[in-house]
Amino acid sequence: MTPLIDVVAGARPNFMKIAPILRALDARRAQGVPLARRLVHTGQHYDARMSGDFFAQLGIPEPDVNFEVGSGTQAEQTGAIMVRYEALLAERRSDLCLVVGDVTSTMACAITAQKTGVPVAHVEGGIRSGDWTMPEEINRMATDAVTNWFFTTSAAANDNLRRAGVGDERIFFVGNTMIDTLLATRDRLRAPAFFGELGLEPGGYFVLTLHRPSNVDASGTFAKLLGAIGEATRGMPVIFPVHPRTAKTLREIPGLPAGLRLVEPQPYLEFNWLVKHARAVITDSGGITEETTVMGVPCLTLRDTTERPETITIGTNELIGTDPARLKPALDRLFAGEWKKGAIPEKWDGKAAERIVAALETLLVRR
Repeated sequence: MTPLIDVVAGARPNFMKIAPILRALDARRAQGVPLARRLVHTGQHYDARMSGDFFAQLGIPEPDVNFEVGSGTQAEQTGAIMVRYEALLAERRSDLCLVVGDVTSTMACAITAQKTGVPVAHVEGGIRSGDWTMPEEINRMATDAVTNWFFTTSAAANDNLRRAGVGDERIFFVGNTMIDTLLATRDRLRAPAFFGELGLEPGGYFVLTLHRPSNVDASGTFAKLLGAIGEATRGMPVIFPVHPRTAKTLREIPGLPAGLRLVEPQPYLEFNWLVKHARAVITDSGGITEETTVMGVPCLTLRDTTERPETITIGTNELIGTDPARLKPALDRLFAGEWKKGAIPEKWDGKAAERIVAALETLLVRR
């Protein structure tokens, strides 16, 4: 009997991670390997800019199932996903639940699967920031606590799992599927329509992304951070795709820095074109630091911790912290040409999904 793998995605960070896995699974099935997959979209991100655009641009097929959970608190979303996934497994049980990343959908489906006796594989298992105030950190820890097999992106993640008592036979160091997607699409990246309209030039602007509650939920804190960014970037344009949660607080800030250019959340191809041609990226995201590392673009992370230390020890990223006063000295070094060059971490070569599917064959077909 052909094993059935549920591939779970629910939010924007998941979509670029599942795209190469789906392609690799479909390619092996076309070659006669008995592996079936069911694409489960929880609907955690439901706005077209946060979901639909990514499916179209990355060639992700229509989901086999869409729970359409929509908005709500984390508890509301978690509960709705768990109830609907439990019903799906009761209707047709899968042989493996494959979850990616660290969003609410990841944790909810992993726990539900394990409680119904379906084993769990976690892509990006083992990464840790050590910051329990981050919802994503709780999601990672809860997911890994019920995971059978871990597909990891770095030696640091492997070490985290070993310290937690996970045996090497359960850890598969495969690389980074986010980078699979980046390398597969690099020839299709394209400038957004506003690039010419705003008179921008390659290397002549910054990209800014902010969405962490500690940075954007309080208007006073947010205003100080934006003021420091405006001063430290020396009047250069700062392109700011505004996350939905961020837009609410922005409306409470009376005056914004002159160089700030607010734009809608960008589709994948346009956003990464902007990153590739930016002078630098200022962010509080984790995934973007991986993409800047591979593209060789300087990156400043406005957080006190990171779950991706290899982007700092090997890549182009630096952890600046959340104190606005630390921005200017860092950007002064950038303008002086003193930013580190960086290198690409091991196995971030565009072949992670192939390694994952090879491991799945061993686990599910040739056991």
